Amino acid sequence: MIKKSGIITICGRPNVGKSTLTNAFVGEKVAIVSSKPQTTRNRICGIKNRGECQFVFVDTPGLHKARTRLGDYMVNVVRESVSDVDAVLLLVEPIPHVGEPEGQLIDRIKSLGCPAVLAINKADTLPQKDRLLEVIQVYSQAHDFHAVVPISARTGQGVEELLDVLEGFLPEGPQLFPEDMTSDQPERQMMAEIMREKLLLLLDKEIPHGTAVEITRFAERDDEVVEVEATIYCEKDSHKGIIIGKGGGMLKKASTLARQDMERFMGTKVFLKTWVKVKENWRENPAAIQNFGYVRD
Repeated sequence: MIKKSGIITICGRPNVGKSTLTNAFVGEKVAIVSSKPQTTRNRICGIKNRGECQFVFVDTPGLHKARTRLGDYMVNVVRESVSDVDAVLLLVEPIPHVGEPEGQLIDRIKSLGCPAVLAINKADTLPQKDRLLEVIQVYSQAHDFHAVVPISARTGQGVEELLDVLEGFLPEGPQLFPEDMTSDQPERQMMAEIMREKLLLLLDKEIPHGTAVEITRFAERDDEVVEVEATIYCEKDSHKGIIIGKGGGMLKKASTLARQDMERFMGTKVFLKTWVKVKENWRENPAAIQNFGYVRD
């Protein structure tokens, strides 16, 4: 029976491992992961039940300098997600320097007066452990964190210890989500995100950041096969050709990888159809941004 529950925001610069850590906490994939920065665009909740505790982790986009209206939206999501939570988890890389994004987030944490824990990700990549002490010292001078925990979100090193620390910030209260729920994302949204993840995986340079995915059909047939129809939007005709690829090869490869992940997520067979359309400069169009599911609460 759940006796304690609370909301913890995970924040940090782009590509520091927030989505990987969210997935590690939950024990399954609830947020898409890519080696490219600014993968997460929306605020995503991952839900973890552990003993008598329910953790609700808020995975936020990385704090970066916005260059488009979509970027403005993502930055606002980060700033708003640090408010009205039980604790903030600042995730950083093992570099003994407080960068501008980290500095902005620390200032936000200070202004709100909320409890904060520092997690140093990728600690397993350090050849010398005294380097870790340098990182701890630099960040301890920047803010009086309640705890500092070295981890590796990729391998799971230190994740259980981090949960032990975060449990101390959960107030007494009933569970916020049903026990079998691991994310607040609608199935449609997860299908769109899975498709977008494969585009991030396969495409180079700026093209993936100019793509959005809309699920135009999501239906379960009598034979328990789920039919999914996805439209991929890009900003230029030349990008459309690259996404489709020679003889449709790139689109087929992305669709196959996406379908396999969708089937793992849904636990059933998925029949996936994909199309590619051009919507010029959609990242500067507030209506298009909202239509693709990037809506502020």
